[in-house]
Amino acid sequence: MNVIQAVKMYITKMTEESGPGMKVILMDKDTTSIVSMVFSQSEILQKEVYLFERIDSQTKWDNLKHMKCIVFLRPTSENIALLSRELRCPKYGVYFIYFSNVVSKADIKTLAECDEQEAVREVQETFADYLAVDRHLFSFNIVGCLHGRNWNQQHLQRCSQGLLALLLSLKRRPVIRYEAGSEACSRLAERVRDLVRREAVLMDNNIPFNGDLPTPQLLILDRRDDPVTPLLTQWTYQAMVHELLTINNNRVSLADVPDVPKDFREVVLAPEQDEFYAKNLYSNFGEIGQTMKSLMDEFQKKAKSHQKVESIADMKNFVETYPLFKKMSGTVTKHVTVVGELSARVAARSLLRVSELEQELVCQSDHAGHLQRLQALLGDEAVRPSELWRLVALYALRYERHAGNALGALVQALKARGEAAPPVLALEYGGAHARQSDLFGLQDAAKITKRLFKGLSGVENIYTQHTPLLKDTLEDLIKGKLRENLYPAVGGDYLSSGKRPQDIIVFIVGGATYEESLCVHQINQAYPGVRVVLGGTTIHNSASYLEEIRHAMQGVHRTHTRHIRNI
Repeated sequence: MNVIQAVKMYITKMTEESGPGMKVILMDKDTTSIVSMVFSQSEILQKEVYLFERIDSQTKWDNLKHMKCIVFLRPTSENIALLSRELRCPKYGVYFIYFSNVVSKADIKTLAECDEQEAVREVQETFADYLAVDRHLFSFNIVGCLHGRNWNQQHLQRCSQGLLALLLSLKRRPVIRYEAGSEACSRLAERVRDLVRREAVLMDNNIPFNGDLPTPQLLILDRRDDPVTPLLTQWTYQAMVHELLTINNNRVSLADVPDVPKDFREVVLAPEQDEFYAKNLYSNFGEIGQTMKSLMDEFQKKAKSHQKVESIADMKNFVETYPLFKKMSGTVTKHVTVVGELSARVAARSLLRVSELEQELVCQSDHAGHLQRLQALLGDEAVRPSELWRLVALYALRYERHAGNALGALVQALKARGEAAPPVLALEYGGAHARQSDLFGLQDAAKITKRLFKGLSGVENIYTQHTPLLKDTLEDLIKGKLRENLYPAVGGDYLSSGKRPQDIIVFIVGGATYEESLCVHQINQAYPGVRVVLGGTTIHNSASYLEEIRHAMQGVHRTHTRHIRNI
């Protein structure tokens, strides 16, 4: 189950079916992102696509009848209206229309009536209706999917349609399970089930039945059940870049980095297009430094060999290898710039000290010690208010029911440092009242023992002690131990076939994280034959997560009156 491969296959099919000749690709805002996530511009150019246009663009072109137009759009009412306008006065010679999801017969009829010049050669449904972030990771780029505990209806429709497309593209017909304590998960599970039933013929035609294999499972989880993971400082390359610089559709802005070369004000970090990045996605920050040194050494050797151009043979060799050399030069400059900026921000923001306390807060139990260290950091001008907000939010979640809870005093100290966002928001969003799991292992005897041994044995790296709740949930699911009363199947679908699932799709309402993506990568490696794909309404860093919490808490009556009074 490779989501990048699935999307690439559809886009390659579009470019091939239109035949040879100059092509333009006409997209909307969403499909532009879908394509750019899996293909570089140079790769698309190799497929004879020379022009990239937006359906909502007002650009006026002269006669382009010599060009074939590949249309790739989401089947929304707005796009149908814009495409109808295009077909009434076609700019291009012929049109090959591909929708990223199921399109209604009424919309097809509307388009047919507008195609008076009979320019349309093809209308097809493809199922590339999600952002393929990595081979096992997808997203819908939606921050703020909920208001309180209820879905924004537009976002609910987008996620349910996107999950239907994912099932069709991966050719999986799963049992749909959801977190029982979450109304949002229940609603999404029911909506996906309804779409699957409505498109039963399409599912049957696209997905072969295989009664011998275990039934795949789609598991829908709520971000509130693990409100901790998106708050933590990250130390693996991909996750660090997203936390400290922000990855937006595989692009990272370095515009505010001092003395950055002009060509590197925005860089692309895509595993499919950058071998160094693909190899080091999950390397920790210490390892990245060593790997960068090896890359630099290799580059310097190649640079020296290029200085010796003395014979015809040398010239020929230089011409043949120069494109690779130039590409390597770009890779080195890009990653040296990115790693250098990460290092500068870690130092400027005292992140080693912050992260050590974060990890202790979520993995150990020492209220007095943690409170003392947190108060010391609150008085340290070198630590930014946004980092302190995360620490106080973690304290609020960890010691919510502790008799000596000092949240009120911490919030006052945080206000004095100029942080406007109240940490109590995190508590209202993902406090004990909102969770069905025993996140901190305070009730389960086995978890308490595991925590004790983890504390005694020491950890290889004090900055990576934490493991996301998702790891325990997935391991229980793979071993057939995930409790059906806590994670029921929608509509009471039959689960007890005795076969453990091999194909698992996990979707997190409220957003996933790159730390959880690493967890899924490790599980895929640790359990041969098991294939897990992770998705979320978005991929969070701590800044977007605070935005998610604010959206969810807008207009919601605050239940933690005790904490509000303290504030």
